Amino acid sequence: MAIIITDECINCGACEPECPNTAIYEGADDWKYSDGTDLSGSAVLPNGKTVNADEDQEPVSDEIYYIVADKCTECKGFHEEPQCAAVCPVDCCVPDDDNVETEEELLEKQRFMHNE
Repeated sequence: MAIIITDECINCGACEPECPNTAIYEGADDWKYSDGTDLSGSAVLPNGKTVNADEDQEPVSDEIYYIVADKCTECKGFHEEPQCAAVCPVDCCVPDDDNVETEEELLEKQRFMHNE
C-alpha cells in the first residue's frame, strides 16, 4: 500500500529528499510522473491509467507535504522500510488504507518507474 502524510505534518521537509521515487512534494507544489523516474511522454501505469508523464499534475494537498500514491512503492526495491516514516519526527507518514497493494505490485511499480 502507499504511504500517506497525515495532517499532523509539521512541514519540516525531512521526508522529501529520502523518497527514492520522488513521490513526496511540498504542499501546493505541482508534480509530474517523470520527476525522479525514467518515465516520459505518454505512459500506461501498472493500474491501467494512461498519463502524460511530463505534464504537471495538481497538488494532492495545498497545506502539508503529500505523497503521490501512484508513485509510492513503500521504498520496495530500494530499502527495507519506508524512508519517509523512518525520518519523520512526528510519525505522520503512515500506511494508506485506501491504496492497498501487495509487495509484488509495489515491486512491479518500482520496476516500471525505474528501467534498471
